[in-house]
This record gives sequence, C-alpha cells and structure tokens, in this order.
Amino acid sequence: MPFLYLIAIAWIFVVLMMAITESSFIAGIMTFIFYCIIPLSLVLYILSSSARKRKLHAEFEAKRQATLDQTSEATRAKSE
Repeated sequence: MPFLYLIAIAWIFVVLMMAITESSFIAGIMTFIFYCIIPLSLVLYILSSSARKRKLHAEFEAKRQATLDQTSEATRAKSE
C-alpha cells in the first residue's frame, strides 16, 4: 500500500505542473480538480476498500469474542 501513495504523490505533482501551465487561473483550478482530485480520490477509495473491510471484520470479531467471554463468565458464576 505505501507504493500506492508514492504513485498518488507523483500524479499530484504531474497534474499540478499541468495546472500551472494553463492559460488562466480558473482553467488551472478546473484541470487540478478534474484530473487530480476527483479521479485520485475515487481510485484511493476503491483500492483501500479491502483494508476497510478487514478493519470492520476485526472489530466485529473482537466484539463477538468479548460478548462470548462475558456470557461464559456469567454462566460460570451461576454454576458456582
């Protein structure tokens, strides 16, 4: 995943150089938005979805394990 950030930083630099060479300030801003911000945010969101899924799954498993531990302690305390 760190390699992905290196590519993203390089893409930002390239598009920034493109935006600087535009004929007007507004054209430069629009170039940066439509060639960099929108596509890059979409690509990073899609490529990081597996990491988000892993994190949610780990949190769910931790909560489930905590609940199982609580119920097993409660049944052990009742049986004593």
